[in-house]
Amino acid sequence: MKKIFRIALSILLVGIMAILLASGSVSALTLREGAEAARCDGCPADLFGDTGVFKQVTNTILYIVGIIAVIMLIIGGIRYVISGGDSKKVTDAKNTVLYAIIGLVIAFLAFAIVNFVISALPNSANEAEETAILIKSANG
Repeated sequence: MKKIFRIALSILLVGIMAILLASGSVSALTLREGAEAARCDGCPADLFGDTGVFKQVTNTILYIVGIIAVIMLIIGGIRYVISGGDSKKVTDAKNTVLYAIIGLVIAFLAFAIVNFVISALPNSANEAEETAILIKSANG
């Protein structure tokens, strides 16, 4: 019974799709048109560049990592203060502070590297072509 139901459902779906395609209500979009339709109003169109999606996403992630590192630094300081002289608790608190500082340094360096690389990349295909032309003309 289930097999017959599945076959009937498949035939029904194929029939509906055929009717929709024949009526012209479903139209195929090109890749660029689909991307333009999916992008919200005010969203950046470029992937790279100063206002690109990649820079916004990486900067947001790095800000979150920085905030977490600062919170862990505060927690480590509080653990150090309330350790009460217990050597294991003091060591754990010092490790928390040390790792939080290492996390902050890594977050700052990653932020600087990402922004440097993105600023070095061309913003659009036109700039990439202009850069290639300048390199060719400089080489002779």
